[in-house]
Amino acid sequence: MRDVRGAWAVAGAQLRKWHEEPVVVQSVRSAGAATVAYVIALHLSPEPAPLTAPLTALLVVQVTLYATLTTGIRRVNSVVAGVVVAIAFSVLVGLTWWSLALLILASLAVGHLVRVSEFVPEVAISAMLVLGVTRVGDTAWARVLETLIGAVVGLGCNLLFAPPVWVGAAGESIEDLARRVRRLMLRMGEEAAGRTPVEHATARLHEARRLDHDIVQVDAALRQAEDSLKLNPRVREGLLHRIVLRTGLDTLEICTVVLRVLARTLTDLAKERDPEPLFEPQVGATLEQLLSEVGDAVVSFAVLVTTDISQNAESAESRLAAELSTATATRDKLAQLLLDEVRRDARQWHLHGAVLTEVNRILDELDTEHRSRRLMEELDRGTREERERRDHLVRLRQRLRMPRRPRQRSDRNRPPVSGRSL
Repeated sequence: MRDVRGAWAVAGAQLRKWHEEPVVVQSVRSAGAATVAYVIALHLSPEPAPLTAPLTALLVVQVTLYATLTTGIRRVNSVVAGVVVAIAFSVLVGLTWWSLALLILASLAVGHLVRVSEFVPEVAISAMLVLGVTRVGDTAWARVLETLIGAVVGLGCNLLFAPPVWVGAAGESIEDLARRVRRLMLRMGEEAAGRTPVEHATARLHEARRLDHDIVQVDAALRQAEDSLKLNPRVREGLLHRIVLRTGLDTLEICTVVLRVLARTLTDLAKERDPEPLFEPQVGATLEQLLSEVGDAVVSFAVLVTTDISQNAESAESRLAAELSTATATRDKLAQLLLDEVRRDARQWHLHGAVLTEVNRILDELDTEHRSRRLMEELDRGTREERERRDHLVRLRQRLRMPRRPRQRSDRNRPPVSGRSL
């Protein structure tokens, strides 16, 4: 019985995981929207197989509501522009090899002119499909109708079924990045505590450089989360969520850059001291301890950034402050040991100083006071930009509602101002 319950629990957890997977959600929503658009187009379009409607719905439906709205507008704009170009060419020249070349060039130019962004090729595709049929007029307007049906169905799909908020997925990617940084720090500390061959130090340097690709992937997940917070009725304080995650990723990116510089410093030190150890035993052990503590602080920082509940955030902030305090004490101990070693042997003093400087930079970036100042600056800037956008919309609305001034009449038609005529 317990085995059956455990199997059902595992299956339920797996289903919940698939339900939250962006690829699964996107596939289900796109297939549903395309099917509904095709059924509606069958009743409204004169075409026997109105495939433009499901095609448009398939391209319009996105994971987030904000992306759906912006994509749908550009999509409809691109198709209508292509149909208009095709109608003009069908009236003037028809379909030949040279008119096809001119049609493609004109469609691409019109696509850039109407600013449809990534849908510029769709303008040319729409124009070629419409121009290639016999009854251009009927097919053109049918294609416009099918495009509108697909776009409306795609937009309605996200309006009726609120899209998920991808903050959780972005938070997981940020935490995974922090854990990869920590693992690299641990390996670098272990190798610094003993004799490090140049090949091992170079391998750590390449590993630090590969973190740039991880940051690109995390940034893509974060952009998706930022889009999911825009125009979403289920989200409150979306600006705060976006700024917290974005500034957190910026801090981790700076830490990875500094870590890459630290790996390069240790590689240069390994080349200089080969075949001797990088540091004296006590210095190497202290550096290993320091990198381990800094790695723990990086993970705690990521947890703090991605935590929503206030109590958990306070606990994460307290843990981060304690780990930074411990790492600072170890840093001071390492600084004294490096100073003593430089006094005994000053051959690689500049590399020893660089190691200490780079660790200090990471600690400064993770400092809670530094992060609080950064958050306040970004919140002020974001609030100011939103206020300016609202003021601009208010002024535009006032202009649209402003009544027209009555035209002044000539003296001949003006009524007398009193009982006597002038």
